[in-house]
Amino acid sequence: MSSVQSQITDGIKDAMRSKDKIRLATLRDVKSKFMLELSKPGASEEVKDEDAIKIISKLHRQRVDTSEVYKEQNREDLAVDELAQAEILAEFLPKALSESEIESKVAEIIEQTGASGMGDMGRVMGMASAAMAGRADGKVISGFVRNQLLK
Repeated sequence: MSSVQSQITDGIKDAMRSKDKIRLATLRDVKSKFMLELSKPGASEEVKDEDAIKIISKLHRQRVDTSEVYKEQNREDLAVDELAQAEILAEFLPKALSESEIESKVAEIIEQTGASGMGDMGRVMGMASAAMAGRADGKVISGFVRNQLLK
């Protein structure tokens, strides 16, 4: 299996060949974020897949949020472009967990840690966020952790 970074590079080449401007611009933006990550002190020669997923996930979330702002301002033309870019980014993200999968994973982590109240939320959130990184939104995880710790 090839790395996420090489998949993005291949995607750029394919977008150039097919003259898909939106896809090309989106993937070039991802690659520029990867280059910024690589320019940090102590960075390796290639972006690790988990870091790449975090970067792409952040860009995806930004596109979705921006499209909502555009819709509120009655700018459907811009909202459609942002959603198209978000769909392209979603192709490179791991499959998102369903709410029932998140809930069962949170219950499993709470059982493992022996967490009993809201004082343990930070510890549970740390483990849950690491276990479901890139596959579930932190706000959703937090909601399930809070509900289960308040039981």
